Amino acid sequence: MSDTMAVAGRETPLAYFKRTWRQNIIYIGFVVVFAFFAITLYDKGFLAPNNILNIARQTAMIAVMAVAMTLVLSSGEIDLSVGAVAGLASVTTAMAVAWGGLPAGIAAGIMTGVTVGLINGFLSTRLMIPTFLTTLAMMGIAKGTAMWISGTAAIPVLDRTYPAIFGGGNIGPIPTLLLWMLVVGVIGHVVLRRTKFGRQVLAVGGNVVAARYSGINTSRIKLWVIVISAVTASIAGMLYAGRLQTGRFQLGEGDELSVIAAVVLGGTSLFGGKGTVIGSIIGALMIGVINNGLILMGLEYSQQLIARGGIIILAVALSQAGTRPA
Repeated sequence: MSDTMAVAGRETPLAYFKRTWRQNIIYIGFVVVFAFFAITLYDKGFLAPNNILNIARQTAMIAVMAVAMTLVLSSGEIDLSVGAVAGLASVTTAMAVAWGGLPAGIAAGIMTGVTVGLINGFLSTRLMIPTFLTTLAMMGIAKGTAMWISGTAAIPVLDRTYPAIFGGGNIGPIPTLLLWMLVVGVIGHVVLRRTKFGRQVLAVGGNVVAARYSGINTSRIKLWVIVISAVTASIAGMLYAGRLQTGRFQLGEGDELSVIAAVVLGGTSLFGGKGTVIGSIIGALMIGVINNGLILMGLEYSQQLIARGGIIILAVALSQAGTRPA
């Protein structure tokens, strides 16, 4: 009998239950929350196809940013600027579409993310400023820039093709936003779980000193995850612009909190070394279901905030049990 089989053979049923329960808490929680709202709000149309698709649409941008945030947190870093970068990208994209059409808009949106990511990455990996401070400062810079270049006005997206591609259309009954979420999720999962880069991200987050001694260029890995996060936030901003057919500095405002909550809720450790893209997407969907359910229940906004916060704290506490380093 192999050592692995022997170890597995000595594991008690209680230990096995505790281990698998923690690993799958987000999926169990999602099913429980969804079933609760499905039963209590059945007569209010919670299970109506339009409502389910609406949840997907409202959640898609958070889920897209959560995929990249999974890499960031897994590497032991954090990005607080994603919401503001999404808003900035929506503005630069809308302005570029008005100036040069669809190709110019796409290029402007992507370059917004690349520029922000390189600045954040340079400050964090070369000047050794913690990403918490770097991205906190970038949050204000990105929002201020979006307000400045737009004059605080909404910038309409004039190209009719753009919304069809970026979040405003459907392919049959399927919203393009849902397809974007699935595509980005699959790419993120493969990168984290099936590539050398993903293994290095987890190694750096698990123990940066050990990763450095093993030959991993830790600064380069951190630079890449920061750039990926900013570019993905820009894509989310482009999706906002496509869905609403306008670019506004307010788009994405506060999303960084929902994104981080979704990622941690999904089982990614705040302390690095552990991450799951699928869990992050389920975490984002769970937050979307909670928001939608509380609205249908007719709670006041203040009551929604209290209930949502309590549910998320409980779920995060359960999903993060045992992940804090000694």
